[in-house]
Amino acid sequence: MKKINKNLKDYYFPICLILVLSFSRLIPHPPNFTPILAAGIFSGFIFRNFILAGFVIIISTFLADLYLGLFSSMIFVYISLLITVLLGYYIKDFKLSEIILCGILGSVSFFIITNFGAWLEHDMYEKNLNGLIESYTLAIPFFRNTLISTLLYLTLFKFLFNLIIKKKIKKFII
Repeated sequence: MKKINKNLKDYYFPICLILVLSFSRLIPHPPNFTPILAAGIFSGFIFRNFILAGFVIIISTFLADLYLGLFSSMIFVYISLLITVLLGYYIKDFKLSEIILCGILGSVSFFIITNFGAWLEHDMYEKNLNGLIESYTLAIPFFRNTLISTLLYLTLFKFLFNLIIKKKIKKFII
């Protein structure tokens, strides 16, 4: 019981931060400019437990989706988020180079997986190679926002992480 209480206390701030950023999807924003991929990467890094990190990011996204509306290809979004959690799990020191690499890989995997899902699940695309190419081509403008927001929010996470961990402010928050 003591260990569970200690773990909850240690994870209080990261869980709250991830939930707040995940629910920020409810605030008006440019298309695909959300912190959700960065939150997935950060949760994998901070928790070092794939099941816990995946649970936090999927549940927070699902709760926002309940409000925004459920859709047929959302499983592809969730698979993409679990991949970002895996990327974060392999970050060692949360250095800028790791942030950039994971931000790019997370954004690219999200682009590939979710647009494949859109092609597969939605009637707006022909179910052939031309339709698949069209789904990726039409999504290119959204990719820029995904990449910029992921890198921006990961940088914010790094700043907050350094502020809390390195400056010993953690004891006041937790």
